[in-house]
Amino acid sequence: MENVVRSADKPAKAGLVQTGIKEALFAALIAFGMFVLYVGLKTDQNISNELIIIQRWGLLAIFVAVAAVGRFLMVVFVKPHLDARKLKKARSGELDISTEKGFFHTHFLKIALVALLLYPPFIYAVAGPQGSLKWVDNFGIQILIYVMLAWGLNIVVGLAGLLDLGYVAFYAIGAYSYALLSSYFGLSFWVLLPLSGVLAALWGVILGFPVLRLRGDYLAIVTLAFGEIIRLVIINWTDLTKGTFGISGIPKATLFGIPFDASAGGFAKLFHLPMSSAYYKIFLFYLILALCMLTAYVTIRLRRMPIGRAWEALREDEIACRSLGINTTTTKLTAFATGAMFGGFAGSFFAARQSFVSPESFVFLESAVILAIVVLGGMGSLTGIAIAAIVMVGGTEVLREMDFLKAVFGPDFTPELYRMLLFGLAMVVVMLIKPRGFVGSREPTAFLKERKAVSGSFTKEGHG
Repeated sequence: MENVVRSADKPAKAGLVQTGIKEALFAALIAFGMFVLYVGLKTDQNISNELIIIQRWGLLAIFVAVAAVGRFLMVVFVKPHLDARKLKKARSGELDISTEKGFFHTHFLKIALVALLLYPPFIYAVAGPQGSLKWVDNFGIQILIYVMLAWGLNIVVGLAGLLDLGYVAFYAIGAYSYALLSSYFGLSFWVLLPLSGVLAALWGVILGFPVLRLRGDYLAIVTLAFGEIIRLVIINWTDLTKGTFGISGIPKATLFGIPFDASAGGFAKLFHLPMSSAYYKIFLFYLILALCMLTAYVTIRLRRMPIGRAWEALREDEIACRSLGINTTTTKLTAFATGAMFGGFAGSFFAARQSFVSPESFVFLESAVILAIVVLGGMGSLTGIAIAAIVMVGGTEVLREMDFLKAVFGPDFTPELYRMLLFGLAMVVVMLIKPRGFVGSREPTAFLKERKAVSGSFTKEGHG
């Protein structure tokens, strides 16, 4: 009997290998067509300022080979393994529901918070004052800004189910509110931080009124137009915003009135520390971490309140939501205003961190990246969104440190130029493996006797 099973498996495996080879060749052909103009050919200037074309067929061959081998492994090994795993679970009657949690899973949030609190002093001790700047700023503050923006957008997209492609507009409103009011009126960071959030929330309500009857693609188009309108106004209102030149010399944030400069009353002189800009970066790290914690706390509390339940009802079925007597007008407006408020907070922090703002920082690509982080992390999941931000934003920053790739792809290879290509590739891979995001499970806000994390398989794909 065993020999019969083995003989029956051999033709199946042979057929699978043949299918894998065909799929690999097809993937190689597609990769060649996609990358031949972007990777295989490169334009440059010679000494005579003439435009020349540099051929990079070796680099193109590497891209094509990676696509072919990856597709072959996916068809022959990965997909059959996943299918067999699903079939085994279905036959055993095992449900994909989390019932028991280990120590790490139970205390994950506490461990993550402690790690974040210890991260700046650890990096400072290991890399020194100047060496810690890059790690605290690029791999700490930059990621946390996107975490806060994604958590703010999660209220609109993940909880209320309103597709917003112009979220970067509220980010810009917060940044320019801080830049203009601090430059012209001399107001401090701690006054302008809540004020920027309030102004962004006001614009969120202004955006919400015209789109009350819109959903899906139509809502996405209107919000996309809103984001572009704000950016074009910033570019063309040169008397106020200085257009494409941007606003420079924006006052920095202070620690209860203590500036981070070389003055006698500065932070370093006051605490008898050597002069270094690392102290300001560490202060900004803890500041954005506190803002992220505030965003998470408010989101969790609101989700458990009637307004949060109304957002989730609106996301699932607007008609049923109306039939239950829920005012969808105020529900949508509160979602837009709350999400915009956190975008305004992040924008004001961004202006204080950079001391310079310009329209180039608030293009549509920023909205797309923030939305991609929300989708990849799992809409409605704060933990999943934070993980997605670390992977996506941190991954693009890691590319800047991969100089060893020049030994493989040639001395002219610059890894950071391909970050968006790898970003898109990572999105495709994650959506194939985990279509409901990194964290697909959901914990209901209303439960009977015991709260259980339910698998994303029991929720509508693309929803919370």
